[in-house]
Amino acid sequence: MSFNQPRILRLCAAAAIGFSAMTAMAQETFKIGIVSFLSGQAAESFGIPAVNGAKVLIDAFNKGHAPAPYNKAGFGGLQIEAIYVDEAGGATKQVQELRNLYEREKVDVVVGYVGSGDCLAVAPVAEELKKFLVLYDCGTPRIFEENNYKYVFRTASHAAMDNVSMVRYLKSRKIPVSNYSMINQDYAWGQDSRKDFMLSMANLYPDAKPAVDQLPKFGAGQYGTEISALMSQPADLIHSSLWGGDLQAFILQSGPRGMFKKSQVVLTAADHVLPGLGNKVPDGTIIGARGAYGLMAPPSPLNTWWWELYSKANNVYPVQAPYRMAQSLMGLKLAVEKAMQANKGQKPSMEQMMTALRGSEWMSPAGKIRMALGNGQQAIQDTAIGRTKWSEDKKMVLIEDIQHFDADCVNPPPNVKSEDWLKSGFAGAKCK
Repeated sequence: MSFNQPRILRLCAAAAIGFSAMTAMAQETFKIGIVSFLSGQAAESFGIPAVNGAKVLIDAFNKGHAPAPYNKAGFGGLQIEAIYVDEAGGATKQVQELRNLYEREKVDVVVGYVGSGDCLAVAPVAEELKKFLVLYDCGTPRIFEENNYKYVFRTASHAAMDNVSMVRYLKSRKIPVSNYSMINQDYAWGQDSRKDFMLSMANLYPDAKPAVDQLPKFGAGQYGTEISALMSQPADLIHSSLWGGDLQAFILQSGPRGMFKKSQVVLTAADHVLPGLGNKVPDGTIIGARGAYGLMAPPSPLNTWWWELYSKANNVYPVQAPYRMAQSLMGLKLAVEKAMQANKGQKPSMEQMMTALRGSEWMSPAGKIRMALGNGQQAIQDTAIGRTKWSEDKKMVLIEDIQHFDADCVNPPPNVKSEDWLKSGFAGAKCK
C-alpha cells in the first residue's frame, strides 16, 4: 500500500488536471455584444425584431439545431453568450457603450448598430481600440468609402443599392415620371439616400425634375407641414427613405389626406412597418426592404427554416431587421469556425477571425452575401422591390409584382465610390 500510494496520488493529480482542463474548455464561451434599438421610435418595428432574431438564432446555434453548414453547436463548440445593449441615446452614448462592451464585458466581438450616425461614430473608436466590430445594418456608404478600416466589417449592403434598384424598378415598369418630390431624414442616412436617388434618377429619368425636397429631423414624428407642402405641389412621384417610427407616423398622417392617391409613393426601406400598420398601408405603394427580405426573400430550405423559427417564437414573420441580424451572425459563425480549424480546434484570436471573415461569402435566408467591397469588409447582396396589396382573407399586407436584382447590378464595383459610380451611369453594372 505504502509503495503504490505516491503513484496513485500522481494518477489522481493528473486526472484532476485533465478534468479541470476539460471543464475549462466546456465553460469557455464566445461573448458577443449585440447593439440595437430597444427603446425610442426605432425600437418597435426595427430594433426589437432584430434582437428577437438574434435570440432565437443564438439559441438554435447553441443547441446545434440550425441546418448545415450552421449545425455545429455554438461557434465550433464554444457556447455563445450574448449581451444586449440599447442603441437609443445618441452617438456619444454609443461610443461609451462600445468601450464598456470591450473593456468591461470583455466581449470577443460587437455586432450592432442601425443608425448611420451611430455607425459613423463607433467605427473609428473600434479601430482606435483595435477591437473587432461587425456592423449588421446602417445604410450610409461613407463607412468604407471615406475610411480604410482593419477591425470594422459590415455584413449587409449599403444604401446605394436601395435607390438604384428602386429607380431600375420604376424604369422596368415604364412608370412615367416628369417630376418627383422627396422626404428624407436630415442626417447621414437620409442625406445619402436623397443623393443616391437623385443621381439614379438622372441616369434613367434624365428629364425628370426635382420638386419639393423635405429634410425633417430624425424622430420628428409630426409631418403635417411636410405633407401639406408635398400635396400643395403634387408630383408624379414621392420618394422617401423614412424608417421606423418616423415612417409609421408619416404613413398614418399622409394616407388619410389622400397623398398616396395623388402621387406614386416609393419607400426604399419600408417592409418592416407592414406587420404593424396592416391595412393602413395604401395599396400600390412601391417598397424596398434593403435586401431580398421577408415577403420578398427567395425560396430556399434555409429561408423556410428561418421563417418558421422566427415566426413561431415571435408570432409574426421576420422582416428586414431580423434578416440582417441573421445574415450577420451566420457569416460570423462560419468565420469563427474556419478560424478554429486553422487554429487546431482552439478558440481563435481576433486576427484569425477577421482574416476568415474578410472577403468571405455565405448563404443566408436572403441569398448569397459576399464581402466584396471595402477591401473585403463591406458586403453586397441581391435585393428586391415590389408593390403593397392588402389581403382581407389573410388579414395582412402582401407584396406583389416583385422584381429581384442581382448584387452586381445594383451595387458599385470594388474600389469605386457610390457617388462616382452613379455619376458614371452605373459603369460596370451586370444586369440580367
